[in-house]
Amino acid sequence: MLTLHRARRALPFFAVALGGLLIALAANDSRAHGPTRQKAIEKISINAPPAAVWARIKNFDALKDWHPAIAESPADKGNAVGSVRQLKLKGGGALTETLEAFDDAKMKYSYRAKDGGALPVTNYTSTISVSGEGNQSVVEWRGAFYRGHPNNDPPADQNDDAAVAAITGVYTSGLANLKKLAEGR
Repeated sequence: MLTLHRARRALPFFAVALGGLLIALAANDSRAHGPTRQKAIEKISINAPPAAVWARIKNFDALKDWHPAIAESPADKGNAVGSVRQLKLKGGGALTETLEAFDDAKMKYSYRAKDGGALPVTNYTSTISVSGEGNQSVVEWRGAFYRGHPNNDPPADQNDDAAVAAITGVYTSGLANLKKLAEGR
């Protein structure tokens, strides 16, 4: 029979063993944590002066003018921080985005999308910028986001791969069309 004295002496060993077991189980359980933040970064070189390329994209309400998937992109306060842009997609669906930063001198702006739009992402933030010299521009579009399904075992259309593919597709199609427009092709 275990005496009280022997039980007290064994208690630290049991606590260490139990703690080690719990740590091992958590480390081996891939479902022990939620989704991880994903990123997408796309760049394109354009044979046009940076100021001319920036002039095409700088207005927060101008996305409809250069992105092939956007039918409408009105922004309630133009390029003022806090402006809300209501995007309507040509294939159906909508997104609401809010301008978080605008820097005309640095030729860049950042925005945040409201969750629950046409993309399989949540907590989505993005920045688009133009740089370069002479007649050469580089446009970079970058974003960070979580997948659309925040819990474990997401459906295929709302997992990390689907989120990255959707945002990358938005960026690449938009940048390709911007290049075509800016280069006059």
